[in-house]
Amino acid sequence: MLPTPAAADWSEIAVSQVRGKSVLTACRNVQPLKILNPRAPAGSCYVVLSSYGGGMVAGDVIRLHLTAHAGTRLFLGTQANTKIFRSVNGQVAEQLIEGTLEGNALAAVLPDPVVLQEHSRYRQRQHWHLAPDAVLLLADWFHSGRMDNGEQFAFTSFESELRITVAGRLTVLDRFAFRPEEHIATSPANFDRYQTTLSVYLVGHPEDDRFYALARTLEALQTISREALPEDLSEQEFVVALTPAKPGVYVLRALGTSRQALQPIYERLGQVLEQDALLAHHPGQRKY
Repeated sequence: MLPTPAAADWSEIAVSQVRGKSVLTACRNVQPLKILNPRAPAGSCYVVLSSYGGGMVAGDVIRLHLTAHAGTRLFLGTQANTKIFRSVNGQVAEQLIEGTLEGNALAAVLPDPVVLQEHSRYRQRQHWHLAPDAVLLLADWFHSGRMDNGEQFAFTSFESELRITVAGRLTVLDRFAFRPEEHIATSPANFDRYQTTLSVYLVGHPEDDRFYALARTLEALQTISREALPEDLSEQEFVVALTPAKPGVYVLRALGTSRQALQPIYERLGQVLEQDALLAHHPGQRKY
């Protein structure tokens, strides 16, 4: 069994309510992670994850504790794509996030894609702990490689695990692993002609107005369904499918031929987040 990482190995973010605004009240960077906090309008907190080397090299480990205290509103994004560089001697780049949303807190986690470069190995784990009246909108996006250079599914391994607990009860468990040498990436059972994959998770109380607004937005994004599945998907640059997994949980899956094909999903989410009850501003407006 691996030793438990010491507290000193963890980066930390804490957001608190201060005079009616959500403010970053704790911030600790442990390399290679760099945390940025641009000023956000409308009293929400805007946090950006970056790195000192433009990505993660073999053996890098990022560990992050995040706490959104009661009543806070947080946007968490990244400065740019997270590049995963070539593995050396079988070493794995790894990112671990432990997040807590206290009572009535809202967090929108919309990172840029992870780009898995040739011969890279990457593993990510996220565990989010939600109060019963908290709302979490979380995206997980990865590219098959440096698509502009023609690099597609040349990485060695990718592993991802997401756990979301609500009031201490496991509500979402999503695991994914892919090794191109062991699987046929272009098989219709895997990725077919698509090169980028986006998953969006929405968790909250079904009667919460914030959850309702975000859920309606996800429903409007769906392009395929079991009831109306097109006979031929070969001409579509992207496909989106939405599943109401259980009361209070929506899962959206999207496949695209390019980043540009899926970027409108982030744009639409940014637009709904402009509502006063949510972030009250479009988090991607200044970035893009």
